[in-house]
Amino acid sequence: MTVLDASAMLAMSQAELDDLFRASPAGNIPVGEADGKVLIAPGTEISQTIARFLHIFAWKGKVFDPQTGTLKNIILPMGEKAVIARVYKEASWFDGKECIVLDYSQTSLIAHWVRDEIRLVAPGTYLGIVFWEKDKLINFTLTFAASA
Repeated sequence: MTVLDASAMLAMSQAELDDLFRASPAGNIPVGEADGKVLIAPGTEISQTIARFLHIFAWKGKVFDPQTGTLKNIILPMGEKAVIARVYKEASWFDGKECIVLDYSQTSLIAHWVRDEIRLVAPGTYLGIVFWEKDKLINFTLTFAASA
């Protein structure tokens, strides 16, 4: 079995990522901090470069807080924790099966039209889809550190 991590998913085609998302369970709502990678132009030579650039300058990951049922994104070069989303399970806009929803509609002015959906693809690793209103935009990964 292939180990699924952010690098492996960057090498996959969009069709392979879509199939992986369809085949994966929602998993448990995550807890704590996850490293994030944006998957733009997956399966192409430039996907790694774009992911590295965006990780440095724009988006680094998310921090999930089970006490409040929310998360904060880790953004900008200094790693500011901002842009809050509500976190809950619901049917996916992508395929109608259960997923974990990251809903910005009631919590963020700048991301009001954004909804992320994630599913567990490997222990500690989630594959996500970003929707703008109901349009599917891009994918991303979230990787949580292994428990000690």
